[in-house]
Amino acid sequence: MATKVSYSYARQHLASLLDQAEDNQEAVYISRRNREEMVLLPAAEYRSVEETAHLLRSPENARRLLRALQRALEADVKPSTLPELRRDVGLEEAED
Repeated sequence: MATKVSYSYARQHLASLLDQAEDNQEAVYISRRNREEMVLLPAAEYRSVEETAHLLRSPENARRLLRALQRALEADVKPSTLPELRRDVGLEEAED
């Protein structure tokens, strides 16, 4: 669950809020008087949100991705191990 704090609290406890956001991989919402609320979150999480938004920006790409997800959810396929996947796509490492 995301945390909500005031700007004053965030200013006084920034280090612990940064640790909390990193440890929990969750956003910290910071409210400001008469201003828009801001969000503090781990950079990797932000990049993930940006990437998702980019992939879904095109309506056709969004439809294609959602169809692929639906097919994957409906498929009755046993999970593969990483070595099996590497072999299947021709990325087997040479044996020494």
